[in-house]
This record gives sequence, C-alpha cells and structure tokens, in this order.
Amino acid sequence: MGIKHDAVAVASARKRAATYNFQPGPTVKLEGRKLFRTQIARDLGCLLDVNPAVTSWVCMPTTLQVNGQPYIPDFAVFNDSNDVTLADAGDRHDPDRDIEAAAKRAGWNYRCVSREEIYEGCRLQNARDLLRYADYSVPLGDRVRLLAALDEHSSLTVAECMSSFREGNPMAILAAMILRGFLDVELDETLIGPETSIRRIR
Repeated sequence: MGIKHDAVAVASARKRAATYNFQPGPTVKLEGRKLFRTQIARDLGCLLDVNPAVTSWVCMPTTLQVNGQPYIPDFAVFNDSNDVTLADAGDRHDPDRDIEAAAKRAGWNYRCVSREEIYEGCRLQNARDLLRYADYSVPLGDRVRLLAALDEHSSLTVAECMSSFREGNPMAILAAMILRGFLDVELDETLIGPETSIRRIR
C-alpha cells in the first residue's frame, strides 16, 4: 500500500506541475519533462543550467518517506564528480532535518537552496537572459570565426565578439555558445553588457 500511495502522490504532483508554464521555457541540462512546482523552483533550475559543475538534472525525481508521508523533492542534480543530490527550492520550507534524514536513509545527498541564495546578485538574471536563446542553432561559420578570434586575442568583450558573426543573430549565437560550454563569462558581478569579457573554454 505504501508503494502504491507513493506512486499516486508522484503522479498527482507531476500532473499538477505539468500544467504550469513558468519562464524561461528552454533548458540546457534538464533530462526528461519540465515539471516545476513554482516559479522559484524554475529559477533554481536556471541556476543549475549555468553551473559548470552540474552535468544534468531531473525534475521531481523520486519519493522520500518523511514522517510517514510521501515527499517529492524538486530536483535530482548530477555533478561532474558523478555525485547525485536531491535539491529543493527554499520557498517550500527552511532546511528541514527530517527531509535530509529521509534522503540519507534512502541513500541520497540532500540540499535545500534558500530563496536568498537563488536571488542574490546578478547570476539568475544573467541565466534567464541567456536561456532565452538555449534552443538557437549556431551556424558553423560563426562558431569557427569567433573561436578563431578568441584563440588570437585570448579574450574579447561582448561588443567585440559581435563583429565575428555573419550568418545568424549575434546575441543568440553568443548566448547559445556560452550555454553549450564553448565560452566562459562572468555571471555574478554584473549584468552581461557590451564590456563583459568573453573567453574560450578549452
């Protein structure tokens, strides 16, 4: 009965989340369906997409038993060390030791990411701006020209990068290349602008 109860709880939560259309729509590292409980959970997903240590993430991945009740974390996050962490956006609750203990019993790491951490600084706004272009297809010629220019100059500003593009939307190309791991840009200090420095990731 417990397994059946958990399955019903997961199905119900996923069905409800599937009706929401939180923005931005595109993702980069998400595997599976987009299932966001709230806008804050969606915003945490934006940060996962621009975190270089995160290789992939999954929405509403499993059920924990917390005080005899099924509990569905927002995400399972896979990192470049092959570790997996269950993560919640902090609008749900303050970090809860019962949930952390339940995750540990089930063999998972667990983290509740506070609202303050999600919204502090410029990273989230930069991530949201970039993700508008996550589905953009980068023309081969433009990609090669920009990478060659960065090989020559080591770094360029956003404004200087614009002159490398001939075939597509310059800002969309730049954003897509950042999201796909070709380019490195500082996301925390200020909003991306003409003077922002761009470097190639080797």
